[in-house]
Amino acid sequence: MDNPRAEKVAVVNEVRERMEAADGALLTEYRGLTVAELAELRRELTAAGGDYKVYKNTLVRLAVADTPREGVRDLLAGPTAIAFVHGDVSAVAKALRDFARANPNLVVKGGVVGTVVMSAADVDVLAELPSRETLLAQFAGALSAPLTQLAGLVQALPRNLAYGIAALVDQRRAEGDVAPAEPAPEAGGATAGAAADEAADAPVADAPAAEAADGGADAGPADEADEAPDAG
Repeated sequence: MDNPRAEKVAVVNEVRERMEAADGALLTEYRGLTVAELAELRRELTAAGGDYKVYKNTLVRLAVADTPREGVRDLLAGPTAIAFVHGDVSAVAKALRDFARANPNLVVKGGVVGTVVMSAADVDVLAELPSRETLLAQFAGALSAPLTQLAGLVQALPRNLAYGIAALVDQRRAEGDVAPAEPAPEAGGATAGAAADEAADAPVADAPAAEAADGGADAGPADEADEAPDAG
């Protein structure tokens, strides 16, 4: 006959290893459930990513002793079955919650995720969370939304700046702070004509000086004619 103590040690090691390897472990009391109901519960938990197994409380206490999950011992009252989770813990919490609603004999005691021990109320909150896929999609959407908004903002900057300047000018005009812009003078206007007249008069004013200079240069031959001796 096998040594009973060796069997218990093996179970203790199994519980400890499975808790360490699992993403989470949810503890329940199954008292009052029929064999058929337990089989149905196992199928639903397996589909959600859980593995449901019954253990003696004394062996579970030994398994969590001197470990970060030692607080689980406070949940070990009454018959205990543990749903070990590999994957989405909230999905298994939802499966337990839904089954308990139809089968009140199933009672969720609490659980542990990583090294954090949770109460029954914590597991209820976990069951209300969206699935992992939904959370990842929401997270990805939250990351991409600011980038999309930034691109739209950059594209809208020149347009919004122009609109803002125009609105500011209109407001200042209405308040009398900015005078309407005067039209530019035409090319044939009075100012342009006056400038053209002054430019045209400039060479005429210098003409006498030029003629005087020319007269001085030709003075030599005229003087020679005046100094010639008389015919007699």
